[in-house]
Amino acid sequence: MSIYQAKINRDALVSIPAKKQKFVNSLPLREPGFWKSLRIAWKFLTNKPANTVPANSIPVLDLSRAQLLSAPDNTLYRLGHSTLLLKMQGAFWLTDPVFSERASPLQFVGPKRFHDAPITIAELPPIKGVILSHDHYDHLDYAAIMQLAEKTEFFLTPLGVGDRLAAWGIPIQKIVQLDWWQSHTLSGIKFVATPAQHFSGRGLGDRDSTLWASWCILNHDQKIFFSGDSGYFDGFKKIGEQYGPFDLTMIETGAYDPQWPDVHMQPEESIQAHLDLRGKRLLPIHNGTFDLALHAWHEPFDRIVALATAQGLRISTPRMGEAVDIAEAHTGQRWWLESLGAEDLSLQASRI
Repeated sequence: MSIYQAKINRDALVSIPAKKQKFVNSLPLREPGFWKSLRIAWKFLTNKPANTVPANSIPVLDLSRAQLLSAPDNTLYRLGHSTLLLKMQGAFWLTDPVFSERASPLQFVGPKRFHDAPITIAELPPIKGVILSHDHYDHLDYAAIMQLAEKTEFFLTPLGVGDRLAAWGIPIQKIVQLDWWQSHTLSGIKFVATPAQHFSGRGLGDRDSTLWASWCILNHDQKIFFSGDSGYFDGFKKIGEQYGPFDLTMIETGAYDPQWPDVHMQPEESIQAHLDLRGKRLLPIHNGTFDLALHAWHEPFDRIVALATAQGLRISTPRMGEAVDIAEAHTGQRWWLESLGAEDLSLQASRI
């Protein structure tokens, strides 16, 4: 079946002419509306708190190709935001690779990285598979995909995202795109595209023209969950019932706000998603690299670590570039405290 045929046959598509077909969530999103969206945009432009960006540098552990090649199987490295490098079955797998300086269609404006990636794409070893959750700029980086094209064997995507890659010149035989609950096995590892509650689009006229997804990565008796972007919904419990318990859940915790409650989770909701998935260890992602909201840049770490500690849950907060054992992820350091400015420290002191 062709990429296009796979896309238009999806049951969740709205029955409207092919050129206007849209993907939908299981429940409608609460949208802010035109005027509220303008007010939010105006606040982003004119009244953002200063501490949405680190005052000091983010600690990053540099990586080399030799170091990665000699690493044991079942090792994970956080490279930034939602970009993770996993070594499984002797091969390397990348999630949502974003290496550009800005998460934006233009590299002179838009959210700028807080830190460099621990390794360049040129230095990376051959990649067995790139796993994409959706097509937003902080998850689908055109420049990174073009640089990865030659060294990557497969690109696993939700429906429609593979069409974008094909239009960019990625050979169709390298693209595996899946609907929710569909799976594909590579090198003995089963990848399942599972539901998420979000939206898609890279321009003014393509909203929801491609699908968004979370991913279950089933490596024999080891199970990993990658959330991509999602608001909290009952789909996490369904995924947990069908594929859990998970040894490690990599769940978004950042870029949240009460003004867009259905597309990103508050830390309390990320914790609940982890519990719904029956996760054993939580590694919070979608934070620490880009300024995408109105909260302090370090707030997602502060809140989710406090919540996990209070509930006796195991949480891992590795530094960017730090090796993590997927089977038994270590707790990690509260490295973000090293990057706090005077305003952040004063705010933290007032909470004690």
